[in-house]
Amino acid sequence: MDFDYYFERLIMIKKINEMKIHILRDRDALGRKAAADIEATIKKLLQYKQEIIIIFAAAPSQNEMFEYLVQSESIEWNRIAAYHMDEYLGLPDNAVQLFSRYLKHRLFDLLSFKEVNLINGNNDPERECKRYGGLIDNNQIDMVCMGIGENGHIAFNDPTAADFNDGEIIKKVKLDPACRQQQVNDGCFDTIDDVPEYALTLTIPVLLKASHIFCVVPGKTKQSAVYNALNGEINIACPASILRSHKNCRLYLDKDSSELLWQK
Repeated sequence: MDFDYYFERLIMIKKINEMKIHILRDRDALGRKAAADIEATIKKLLQYKQEIIIIFAAAPSQNEMFEYLVQSESIEWNRIAAYHMDEYLGLPDNAVQLFSRYLKHRLFDLLSFKEVNLINGNNDPERECKRYGGLIDNNQIDMVCMGIGENGHIAFNDPTAADFNDGEIIKKVKLDPACRQQQVNDGCFDTIDDVPEYALTLTIPVLLKASHIFCVVPGKTKQSAVYNALNGEINIACPASILRSHKNCRLYLDKDSSELLWQK
């Protein structure tokens, strides 16, 4: 069947290891489907829990999902505590590239969350890790809404920093060149020299503690990362590969990001 014809008319669902994969025709359809599934899961969780915890990623890959999610009229946001998974170190408080600012603009300031917990990238890193880690420690994480980086990272756990058995909750990391270049490719910074070298990130074991993971990955620039995450060995060379071991992870791809799955 012609590839374009196939994606114009069908949504494909497949499973690799424990991961359920949804392949949509374009970014808009991807965002709509992911938001609908997130909404349904939130409502189901709130049937038997008084409140839930959700950790969000901040990246252009999440835009369409956020746009549809904020349109929901049936989610009780006042029963949800929100966190985010990473933040640059050293940017001015008013920098447009701050992940906290992105999420406030796209999500947090638009909805009446029970609470919003932001990482402060201008606090002393050691003190901030202790503070933010203390907020998460021993709490049941109900959901993580995330993406995959061009180098296969999840949050800012690049291959150079990833540890599947990390004992920390949140840590300072040095961003590898591929990660910093992605921030330029995404239009967040003009040059790689403008991208901070260091950031704080939640660690991989913390993200995997979530009962539900929704991973939204559109775009041509993510083709190799998607292919490696789904077809390579599960190891830190592609940190996102560990998602295949999670018992309740859904991956959302579009035609562009899934293309290598069909060519190889």
